[in-house]
Amino acid sequence: MAQDIDKKIAELKAELALVRDELQGFTYTVSHDLRAPLRHIIAYASMVQEDAGASLSEEVQGFLATITDSARHLGVLLDGLTALSRLGTVELAIQPVDLGPLVHDVCADLKRQNPHRALQWCVAEGFPEVQADAALLRQALHHVLENAVKFTRPRASAQIEIFTAVENVEDCLALVVRDNGVGYNPAHQGRLFQVFGRLHSVAEFEGIGMGLVLTRKIFQRIGGLVDIHCVPEGGACVRLQLRKVQAGSLLQSGV
Repeated sequence: MAQDIDKKIAELKAELALVRDELQGFTYTVSHDLRAPLRHIIAYASMVQEDAGASLSEEVQGFLATITDSARHLGVLLDGLTALSRLGTVELAIQPVDLGPLVHDVCADLKRQNPHRALQWCVAEGFPEVQADAALLRQALHHVLENAVKFTRPRASAQIEIFTAVENVEDCLALVVRDNGVGYNPAHQGRLFQVFGRLHSVAEFEGIGMGLVLTRKIFQRIGGLVDIHCVPEGGACVRLQLRKVQAGSLLQSGV
């Protein structure tokens, strides 16, 4: 009986791995095969503008501008799909990661990118070490903090808190990012992790709705979870569940 169960589990794992590989291959192929015709659209629209722009009406020139802008936006969407497909195949390097330097490094990057913003960072001290892939964790944290910076833009003073909290799961902790941004309607919670899922219009905030999708994919790969709570005009609270580094693992790794 136990052997039959083990065999069935192994078969299901194999089927799941096959489906995952096919999906990643499909996403990667589609995102790349569409780039050639996309480049042609942009190139030929630009050639028409250069060769006949002076003789075209303002309305027709507007049509060409729309074609070019839409094609470039499609290119950005394809970049998002490519990034998502690559996350499923990148080789992991799970090891102890010191959260403190990582958090401060990402915050410093965002400060440099937003020199004219009044950003108030409240970063806790004494961050612990966690088990993760350092590069992927940094990428995920950048997505989350970049969202916090973006959605606090309407505030005269943006306030972003970063601290750790205890989780109910053994050997886990939560890295919490809380802001005083615009929030969103809780009724749209289900769209948060959908590919290209946006909860605000492009006129309000830039982006293609991939940051949280990539973040969740990263945490699925490193064995963590992403949880978000938010209220309209009440800011967002993101909890990133990570595995703590235990004393035994430190000894085994020679640290």
